Amino acid sequence: MLSLDSVAKRFGAVQALRGVTLTARAGEVLALMGENGAGKSTLLRLMSGVHQPDDGTIHVAGVEMRFATPIAARDAGIRVVVQEPEIIPDVSVAENVYAGTLPRRGHFFDRSALRARLEQDLARYGFSGVLRPEQMGRSLSPAQRQLVEILRALIGQARVIAFDEPTSSLSDHEVESLFRLIGQLRAEGIAVIYVSHRMKEIFRIADRILVLRDGATVGERLAAETDEPELVRMMVGRDLSALFRRSERRVGRTVLKLSHVSTEDVQDISFEVRAGEVVALAGLVGAGRTELAHAVIGDTPLVSGQIEVDGRPLRLASPRDAVRAGIALAPEERKQQALLMKRSVRDNICLAILGRLQRFRVVSRSKESRIARHYVQELRIRTPTIEQEVSTLSGGNQQKTVLARWLARDAKLLILDEPTRGVDVGAKADIYAIIDKLAAEGSAILVISSELPEVLGLADRIVVMQGGRVRGELDRHDATEEKILSLAILEDAA
Repeated sequence: MLSLDSVAKRFGAVQALRGVTLTARAGEVLALMGENGAGKSTLLRLMSGVHQPDDGTIHVAGVEMRFATPIAARDAGIRVVVQEPEIIPDVSVAENVYAGTLPRRGHFFDRSALRARLEQDLARYGFSGVLRPEQMGRSLSPAQRQLVEILRALIGQARVIAFDEPTSSLSDHEVESLFRLIGQLRAEGIAVIYVSHRMKEIFRIADRILVLRDGATVGERLAAETDEPELVRMMVGRDLSALFRRSERRVGRTVLKLSHVSTEDVQDISFEVRAGEVVALAGLVGAGRTELAHAVIGDTPLVSGQIEVDGRPLRLASPRDAVRAGIALAPEERKQQALLMKRSVRDNICLAILGRLQRFRVVSRSKESRIARHYVQELRIRTPTIEQEVSTLSGGNQQKTVLARWLARDAKLLILDEPTRGVDVGAKADIYAIIDKLAAEGSAILVISSELPEVLGLADRIVVMQGGRVRGELDRHDATEEKILSLAILEDAA
């Protein structure tokens, strides 16, 4: 259905793709794997007409094509469901989904027909009740934005649909609906390309697996004839069997203490995080973990309760107060909430310490550069230079840039919300090593994660939330996936 033959692409001094060949067949799921920066996103942009190859050819159903624009690729039946959906904030969900194909009545589009069309498609694809047609784009959660992007791809006569990390924001129920949809697409003879770092998903739905590394093809395997260790070795060129390494840690003073904290979203939260300790907040989507983090950094006002840092009560009027008190947050939505996407790696790393780098209100560029180069080297941030625009980096390297900002600030408490979301296995290993090193050096770390192996591998203690409340706390020696889940789905006695 689609083939890219020996395609190559260069961006300045960076050779993004080196003679990659990909074949997507009707009624089959091809998994595309590789570390961040391996060339997966560039390959998707070539097939969707965002970029054109410097060398090589693209064929659709045996016919050679050159897509000058994304519209040309879409007209040829190629769809890409991107990891970071582009949502029009001030129009409805229905208008977002069907932008460009709105039903009309004379010179006006038909709102009732639009609403009925979306409700019909939601039911057809197994997502009824997840989206409201009249809901505004700006109010959508990450999961809802992802579903809008998926629905867009299904409009018209699709021949090939590529999914780029589609489950990174979805709940377990929504993931199951997506897998049923992919099975339906396969049965209809559509070629599916599936990009994910989650091995369980790959082995569940893929027929074949193509692995990229450093812009080149490493190899292709039938999913039934390979295993996770082989894929990891192909992706990173090394064995990551010891993904979680635990250095000797000496737990010290209480850095963060929450006493009966309540907001509009969470109720009566009490726990503490000590120096040299990693505490994980576990729970299902909607449990209130992110909302609690935003309360701790002063982004959400408290209704009652008290937050203490190093034994002193905090009055947080804004996140600025939290940063001054030594609290830092690396948010789940790094592109929207953490990074200045059109600024350089240097600018992003030094953003929180500009006051220290200035004299007579003029920031020293040489000091900025020295600090940025230090953290690029220490955290192994893959970037051509510190002046590289951060939007061009892979997800894992963007996340490391956020971490570098707060390491430069020397925060007492580091809150990491889904720190490896959309990050490949090699970058995950690097981030886990960074977390372990910080804890061993005496930092207090609060991790929010939806991946239970990550929670169990990183945390010294696990605080489980459900329905905006703490349902229990587990020591790492006693914790299991079953115990965490049983607390995460615990219902009130009433």
